[in-house]
Amino acid sequence: MAVKLKRLSIFVKEMKRSLDFYRALGLEIPERANEEHHIEVAYNDVILSFDTWESAQMILGDQQKPAGYRLEIAFQFDSKEALDESYSRLTVQGYEGHFEPNDTPWGERYAIIKDPDGNLISLVA
Repeated sequence: MAVKLKRLSIFVKEMKRSLDFYRALGLEIPERANEEHHIEVAYNDVILSFDTWESAQMILGDQQKPAGYRLEIAFQFDSKEALDESYSRLTVQGYEGHFEPNDTPWGERYAIIKDPDGNLISLVA
């Protein structure tokens, strides 16, 4: 049996606020998506979807809202300089840095920033 990752879904409190973060990160997301309750963005071979918590409840039922760090999403940059510039730009825009850019023992440049919903977003080069 072959299994292929199809979609990663992120539940968001405020769609526009969350989409603005991912736009600042570099994803191309149309402005008209700001008012939607569910959107899907093709990102390489995976679909990244965003759902308001209210729309997720229609499928999941009356579940407890997610809390804590349950998922890490990593975005690859072309260079260490591009990673550093993006991290700096995002923190200047008010997004919370969680782990400043650092060279790892395994040879990657690595940083973590939080999206508006508190998800850990890794930046790697």
